[in-house]
Formats: sequence, C-alpha cells, structure tokens
Amino acid sequence: MKAPRGTVDILPKNAKKWQYVESKIKNICSRFNYEEIRTPLFEHTEVFSRGVGDTTDIVQKEMYTFNDRGGRSLTLRPEGTAAVSRAFVEHKLFGEANQPVKLYYFAQMFRYERPQKGRMRQLNQFGVEVLGSDDPAVDAEAIDLAMTVYKELGLKSLKLVINSLGDKESRTNHRNALINHFTPHKEELCEDCQLRLEQNPLRVLDCKKDREHPAMETAPSILDYLNESSNEYFEQVKLHLTSMGIEYEVDPNLVRGLDYYNHTAFEIMSNAKGFGAITTLAGGGRYNGLIEELGGPSTPGIGFGMGLERLLMALEAESITVPLDEELDCYFVAVGEQSVNEAVRLVHELRWNGIQVDKDYQDRKMKGQFKSADRLNAKYVLILGENELEKNIVNVKSMESGEQTEVPIEKLIDVMKDKLQGGKQNG
Repeated sequence: MKAPRGTVDILPKNAKKWQYVESKIKNICSRFNYEEIRTPLFEHTEVFSRGVGDTTDIVQKEMYTFNDRGGRSLTLRPEGTAAVSRAFVEHKLFGEANQPVKLYYFAQMFRYERPQKGRMRQLNQFGVEVLGSDDPAVDAEAIDLAMTVYKELGLKSLKLVINSLGDKESRTNHRNALINHFTPHKEELCEDCQLRLEQNPLRVLDCKKDREHPAMETAPSILDYLNESSNEYFEQVKLHLTSMGIEYEVDPNLVRGLDYYNHTAFEIMSNAKGFGAITTLAGGGRYNGLIEELGGPSTPGIGFGMGLERLLMALEAESITVPLDEELDCYFVAVGEQSVNEAVRLVHELRWNGIQVDKDYQDRKMKGQFKSADRLNAKYVLILGENELEKNIVNVKSMESGEQTEVPIEKLIDVMKDKLQGGKQNG
C-alpha cells in the first residue's frame, strides 16, 4: 500500500521543520495583529464555483467534488479565500467592532493536477485575508507580512512582482481591448484560451501553453486602461512599498488565476539556483466583490496564499538549515522489576512538572538503555538500579561532562529543574 499519487507523508524528522516554520509564521502574524481562523476541509461546491469563478482552471478541472448521502454537492477545499469569506459572511464578522478583520490560516488544499516537485494534489498553505478596508496601505501591509516571513526565515533570492487590475470600469475597458486584440488569432490559441477569450479574456495572458505566441507580446496592457482613481490607488501601494524599503517590479501581464481579483495583484518568486521551473512562492491580491458574491454586504478584501512545501524547497535551494531541537532533557535507565516500576512513577512526576523525559520500553539491558539515551541526544541520564532504590536515590549523569550526582528521590524534580534551567541560561 502506498500514499495516493500527489500526496506525501511528513515523517517526524521533517515534521520538526514544518513546526519551526509554522511557529515563526505565527509569531509574525501576532506582531502584525492577525488572528487565526480555521474553516472546514470541505464546503458546499457553490462556495468555490461562485467565489473562485466558473471560468477558472480550479473550478473547471481541479476540484475534488462529490455528492454526500443526502445528495448535496460538496468539494474538498481547493483554496482558502472563498472559504474564509463564506465564514466571514455566515458569522457576520463585518459587524465586529474592530475593523478591518485581519485573519490568517494554515490549511490543507486539494487540487487534481499533475503532481510535480513542490506542486501536490494535497498541498499545505499559509494564507492571510484582510476584510473591511480599501486602504492601499493594507495592500502594502499584506505584501510586507509575506516578505517578512521569507526574510526572517533567511531567504535572500526573492523577487516581488506587482500589477494593478484596476476597478470594474478599467477591467471592462481592458477586457474589450483584449477581445479585439486576440480574436483575429483565436484559431491559433489553445482550446482553453479560445474558451477564455469568450468567458474571461484576462486569463489568456496567464496561459502557460500560449506564452510564446507573438500576440502575447503585443497584447494591450491593463496599465494603459487604468482610470484616474485606479491609477492613483496603484501609485499609493507602490509609494508605501518604497517607504518600507520593499523592492518590486511591475509586470502588466501578472493577472493571477482567480476571477475575484481587482486592483492590486502580486506574486513573490524565488530566484535561487536549482529551485526549479516553477518559481512562484506566494501570490495574492485584492478582491473587492467577493463578499457580495457570497451573500454579504459590500466589503473590500485583500489576501494571499503561500505554499509551505514550496517555502521549504526554497530554504533548501538556498542551503538554509532549519534549527531543530533534537535533544532530550532526560532519559531514565532502570534495572530490576522494582526499579522499573518506580521509574514509571518518576517519569510521570517529571513530565507533570514540565520536564521532557523518556524511558526504555523494550526491556533492554543497561548498556542498551544507555545507547538509546545516546541516540536520543539526552542531556542527562537518570539511573535507578537496586542499589539506588535501597538508598532512595537516583544517580544523575551529565552526558556532556560525564559527571554523576546522587540525588534523593524526593528532591529529583527540583534538582532536575535547576540543572535544566541552568543549562538554558548558560546557553
């Protein structure tokens, strides 16, 4: 039996890397005053067909959709924004006193696509959504948060690309220009783009198959169709990024793959050697019509999604070692039936008092137990044999210095707290 295609097991040693990265991200979110939200693994299909858009690849080709026993159409979550927006509407978070509502999530997403390095059918994503403000400074803040995550984890080979998709009027004018531009070349485009030209011509610019077509190079730029207010909005976002010292490039062809975006769109890429052909680490943008589409009041929003698998790949590509705590505070070595029974009690007491400890459960000899302590990188070995039990003591051995101390059993917890705390302070 093997894991299904497009899924992987994260084994304990790798899980520690994930835990480290997630804890760093949570700390950053706290500093930015973002709060965690957790939504269900599956939603009513309509949440994604309406929220993400019927013309997107996600809805048309990639969703895991099924009918439950009641005949309801449900879909495993393919992205985070629509689900968070549904929760925002359902729980009337638009009525909260503190606005905007600033949320983050860690979530597993499911997309039926061809598995490749860093792109799986079950993927892990960190995402952020800010709902309730159309201030350009919020766009800059969301980008700043994403860049802070990468920089604090040590990544240096980063490229931020931004664009503006404009407001509804700007998009409509640009849409018409794209239709006029691509229609003479329609038969030369791939089947998907022929359909997109009718349904959502902006997404023709996002096509991977037709990216080398000559018509792509001469396609009308959205930046030429921005009205005055859209242009001013984009200028403010750029101004804030510059004031924060965040470097960026403007790419008029950056459109993002989801229908709900308008105004700011952005992607963060890795330039690291050996990272692979797909360089995108994170992407997001503003979506000012999504909440209304899901039945809520007019509410502006912005957010991004960041693939955690791709983040870990980028760390590896830049040879950044994730610091892992692979030491064990104590390992209990016990020999003899009565000593083993007493060790079970003492291990419980130590753990109850906040000390990390393990013991042998394989009935090994003393030598085997010491080897086990060594493999687990134990700082101290607590030795309890028949002699120690008679004297009501535990022998505490430092694995670093080899020094041994006899400690009365009733004082073991206090002594170990002092030793471990002292080690942390010295470190």
